[in-house]
Amino acid sequence: MTATLHVIFGPCGAGKTTYAHAFARREGAVAFILDDWMARLFGPDIPEPIEYAWMVERVGRCESQIWATAAAVLAAGTPVILDIGLMRKDDRARVRAIAEGADLPLQWHFVDAPKDVRRARVAERNTVRGEGFAIEVTPEMFDFIEGVYEGPEPAELAGAILGASD
Repeated sequence: MTATLHVIFGPCGAGKTTYAHAFARREGAVAFILDDWMARLFGPDIPEPIEYAWMVERVGRCESQIWATAAAVLAAGTPVILDIGLMRKDDRARVRAIAEGADLPLQWHFVDAPKDVRRARVAERNTVRGEGFAIEVTPEMFDFIEGVYEGPEPAELAGAILGASD
């Protein structure tokens, strides 16, 4: 029996990674956090200033490996949590199509917070560098991500768990 694929999404600084770690501990699931993979595999090589094309290529590589590994974990009967960004509606639709194509039980988790709270969390995370820290998100990066992020339509939230990271 295949376990459930839990997919977390929301804007930058909402608490997705904190939520993913807490959920994994509580449910005995394996969390795949894209930022952790990016930091460990490519962190020392990140160009200054960061180049969008460079980042997108490496995100694609990480996602490919995450999917391959997550599929094996799911097949072994262990729930999986994906925290892989999914800032745009098309990204979330792609994940839904992959899950449906593989006949995986899918549960969405939406985590959000007001913009000022999220911005403050990111600034604190950059300073404290605790469990949720993987890569520094500068104020300029935060603003860029805000411009890319597409909030969910009501249909996307139907059946989703509305998570809180606190």
